[in-house]
Amino acid sequence: MHPADDDWAVFWCSLLGPILLDEVPPGERRRFLKQLCRQEVLLPNGKRKRISLSTLRRKVRQFRQQKIDGLRRQRRKDRGRSRKDREAMIARATALKKEQPYRSPDAINEFLKKEFGRTIPKSTLNRHLRQVGATRRKLGVTDEKIRCRWTRDHSNALWVGDFADGPHVFHSDQVVQTHLSVWIDCYSRYVVEGRYYLRENLDILIDSLLRAWGQQGASRELYVDNAKIYHAGALKLACAQLNIHLLHRPPRDPPPGGLIERVIKTTQDQFEREIRASHTVTLEKLNQYFQAWLHARYHNTIHSSTDQTPRERFQEQTRFRRHVNLAEVLQLFWVRESRTVNDDFCDVRVKNSHYAVDADWRDHKVIVAYDPFSKLDEVRIYSLNGKFLQVAKRYEREKGAHPQPPPKSPLDPLDHTYLDLLQERHQQQQQDEARRGVDYHQAQSRQFWPFAQFAAKFAKLLGRDGGISALSTQELELLNRVHRRHERITARLLEEAFQRAEVKTIPVIVFHLQNLLNERKS
Repeated sequence: MHPADDDWAVFWCSLLGPILLDEVPPGERRRFLKQLCRQEVLLPNGKRKRISLSTLRRKVRQFRQQKIDGLRRQRRKDRGRSRKDREAMIARATALKKEQPYRSPDAINEFLKKEFGRTIPKSTLNRHLRQVGATRRKLGVTDEKIRCRWTRDHSNALWVGDFADGPHVFHSDQVVQTHLSVWIDCYSRYVVEGRYYLRENLDILIDSLLRAWGQQGASRELYVDNAKIYHAGALKLACAQLNIHLLHRPPRDPPPGGLIERVIKTTQDQFEREIRASHTVTLEKLNQYFQAWLHARYHNTIHSSTDQTPRERFQEQTRFRRHVNLAEVLQLFWVRESRTVNDDFCDVRVKNSHYAVDADWRDHKVIVAYDPFSKLDEVRIYSLNGKFLQVAKRYEREKGAHPQPPPKSPLDPLDHTYLDLLQERHQQQQQDEARRGVDYHQAQSRQFWPFAQFAAKFAKLLGRDGGISALSTQELELLNRVHRRHERITARLLEEAFQRAEVKTIPVIVFHLQNLLNERKS
């Protein structure tokens, strides 16, 4: 499976999310798809186009039948084409926006379509307007948002997650900073998973989510920050597979994250202050203390907004729970990387370890898939078109554990049907000359040295045993052309040409033989 396949799956999940997650009523799905097919969308290959209604229906059908596998597609090859010049259109759009700051991109595109015959995609137009300062905020026009408090009717309906810097700990004889990854239930404020890590990346996010799904099942929705790791393709695929609606906090808009920020601040004020006041601990000890504080203190304290403890509210009868098959979900988070099988050692390298590959794939490009959370004792090898090839085991080059390829079978004996071909050609020449009135027997008498003896002598001079059978088909063809062209070749002349040759090869020997024959004629 090529890594680019997931880009298309993420694209279709994002585009058709409302239908795939059953948010659009059955009676409205046709209208929704019709409206969608009229819109110009940005494809993973960088192009913008409208997608036909039949294609949208087919993708929905494929998702119903095959889930994520039905949406995967290889990347197109016609990428990176340059776009047409839009300077005049951008300048006109900027003037229209400054003239009326509340003018929307759709309204601006109406003017552009009338004057230039085409429009600019909304995201591209907004980006250019921001660069030249033609936005409502920079033009002195502001809109204050009317906000509402996050709420849900039961547990596991919505989880909210975020990262935060944690206290310092001892690790490998050094003091390093930790990072808290926490997920809370919106309805109850219950911490479904919280843990300190040494890093803040996608691997940590996946580990934290898998722990939460394994203990509490899957929620209906996830609400996360707008950071890059929360837009990872693997996270979007996993949410689509589990029928989870992934929500992102609006960019440059901190207030919607107030719920999780309040829990993080409570953790910092009540728990982390105690840790910092004591001696620095290890990461393992820090997480043990944190779990003890969560279950003994935080979950059993009445929350001011709900008038219940998080534990009691989370375990109410209205709790929504869905089981998660972690083995299937984990495969969506596998890392897939392109590698070239080493020509000398016949292996691939992943994270400073080597994995033995079959000798048939030496110097071939392959896709290496592996679980980033495992011990990496083995990896899976796929061809570039997604075909599974083998499971490659980890080994050490220094110990020579890689099996040697089996020896090649001996070559079959040389096929000498070429001599029969020469004989047929010779007979045809005799017939042609007889029809033209040529005395073949007289012409034959002019040939002093038969070809078979000439070729056998040549092979002997080259030091090859077996006579004429020691010569290849190509060599026999070359010698036959020389023999037919020069009728007065003798063994003595051939030996003399062999002595003159600086390099004992057939072309060099023939060159000196031709010179000797020309000297005789002159």
